[in-house]
Amino acid sequence: MSPALLACLLLLLLAGCLGCQHHACRCLARVFICQESQVVQVPRDIPANTTELRFVLTKMRVIPKGAFTGLVDLEKMLISNTGLRFLPAVHKIHSFQKVLLDIQDNINIRTIERNSFMGLSSESVILWLNKNGIQDIEDHAFNGTYLDELNLSDNHNLEKLPNEVFQGANGPVVLDISSTKISFLPSHGLELIKKLRARSTYNLKKLPDLSKFRSLIEANFTYPSHCCAFTNWKRQKTELHPICSISQVKQDFEEKPGKKLQRRSAAEDYISNYGIGFDPAENEFDYGLCNEVVNVVCSPKPDAFNPCEDIMGYNILRVLIWFINILAITGNTVVLIILISSQYKLTVPRFLMCNLAFADLCIGIYLLFIASVDIQTKSQYYNYAIDWQTGAGCNAAGFFTVFASELSVYTLTVITLERWHTITYAMQLHRKVRLRHAVIVMIFGWVFAFTVALLPIFGVSSYMKVSICLPMDIETPFAQAYVMFLLVLNVLAFVVICVCYTCIYFTVRNPNVVSSNSDTKIAKRMAILIFTDFLCMAPISFFAISASLKVPLITVSNSKILLVLFYPINSCANPFLYAIFTKTFRRDFFILLSKFGCCEMQAQIYRTEISSSAHTFHTRNGHCPPASKNGDGTIYSLVPLNHLN
Repeated sequence: MSPALLACLLLLLLAGCLGCQHHACRCLARVFICQESQVVQVPRDIPANTTELRFVLTKMRVIPKGAFTGLVDLEKMLISNTGLRFLPAVHKIHSFQKVLLDIQDNINIRTIERNSFMGLSSESVILWLNKNGIQDIEDHAFNGTYLDELNLSDNHNLEKLPNEVFQGANGPVVLDISSTKISFLPSHGLELIKKLRARSTYNLKKLPDLSKFRSLIEANFTYPSHCCAFTNWKRQKTELHPICSISQVKQDFEEKPGKKLQRRSAAEDYISNYGIGFDPAENEFDYGLCNEVVNVVCSPKPDAFNPCEDIMGYNILRVLIWFINILAITGNTVVLIILISSQYKLTVPRFLMCNLAFADLCIGIYLLFIASVDIQTKSQYYNYAIDWQTGAGCNAAGFFTVFASELSVYTLTVITLERWHTITYAMQLHRKVRLRHAVIVMIFGWVFAFTVALLPIFGVSSYMKVSICLPMDIETPFAQAYVMFLLVLNVLAFVVICVCYTCIYFTVRNPNVVSSNSDTKIAKRMAILIFTDFLCMAPISFFAISASLKVPLITVSNSKILLVLFYPINSCANPFLYAIFTKTFRRDFFILLSKFGCCEMQAQIYRTEISSSAHTFHTRNGHCPPASKNGDGTIYSLVPLNHLN
């Protein structure tokens, strides 16, 4: 090499180095680096052939609009931990390369304005805008870009992606909105997304129409229920065979399947490029390849406590729950109306029956609520599951059912004890249970039921362990103790009921108290009462105890059978067994109807019969007090038991 040529090269090299000199920046090959806190503005001497820019740990607050003009070879720009308040203006770069724009950890950048990246590159771009302070993104923000990847993760105050945010852009292909507050995806611009990441995006509870995800092959969500949307979703994969999307060629083939394709001009380019499925010898295209489908790889996958099914799961349960809740609501409402509107004074049995009817009515309303939500979310429960399971609706339903079930069991136990006490001490009037005693006992029951139903709201347990909101969260020691406490109390209540009815049975077998015919009727009624209590409590208690011992014996899907077929048995049966099938209730029912001009004859019959029974009884016992004092007609009055059935 001649000395003159060597000197020229040295001068050119020196000129390039001098052109890249800055007191806090340096050049490394074609990489321009500013990594000092002394940098407060963009240097003006950035070489035109730079392929990478790095601005890290600087105190730049503003980047002038023309700072990066003409960097046509730019491939990467990194701006991190700066004092920038606005995204850099990139519209004059016009790079001929694929560009990665990495802007992260700039907490003062709050907004992405429209057309923010137009003119950055004539090729595709990758935008890493994570860990900034971005709060708002305007419509058309990515207009004019071929958007390969958009990473908005860890912008913790970002709440919305506008519907037109991707308008004018081609893409994105990869979208990451993890750890943001975004609650809805845009309605446009999702067609080219192949990978969607939304981990720890707790506000994203509903997905758009699946038909908008035309290219999706991988998705990472926060909630397992979202993956349920893609479990049975099949999407035609036509991108491998573009000829499949040419309507005219498809129409020719479908209308004349036995005829060779003659018109190929519209598809010749595709066939020459792809060639897949085309047999030149036969001049035909294998359209069977157009039926290839794609399954979306999705996580987190549904598990035992998050199955991909509606609240009821089975159609037969969906029908039965309506029949059962209507029966429970109707029966207990009628009982409440009759008892409250009765012309007779409020007695202890009547007061206790009002409490029982109210508790069972609450269970019927709970089932109605569950059935209504099931109808509303049918076939799209995955889009409502999160709002339902984490919202006020599930908490309210959980509180309602725990309160109602515990109050019902408690009241049944009190009624049984009061019945045993009244029959056992029938001739000792000074030991009679007074109304004030019953009120005190039931106040305690209400406080107890309200307290145990309220505990899960304060984190002791959870109402929602399965999609039907049964109180079965047993993962923590407190939750396990909570469930076991309720189960033990319910089992004890059942034992008390059985023991009391056994004592009653042997008491009424005394021939001086009741006739043999009446004995048989009482035995049958007690058997029915104990049997319904057992059907209601035994299955749920058994499986709940096994679950609390970490040995679950039933799936969530099957537990819904318990909810519909066993859980509400008492609520449906109690109004009939304790009220509607009794003579006292029928008397009050017809007397109430007679006030409206209906069933007056039946009402008069009951009035006469009750008065006659009371008169006969007191005459046989040598005294005849006024009929009004002993004419309440309840099954707990001191009337021979053969009149009570």
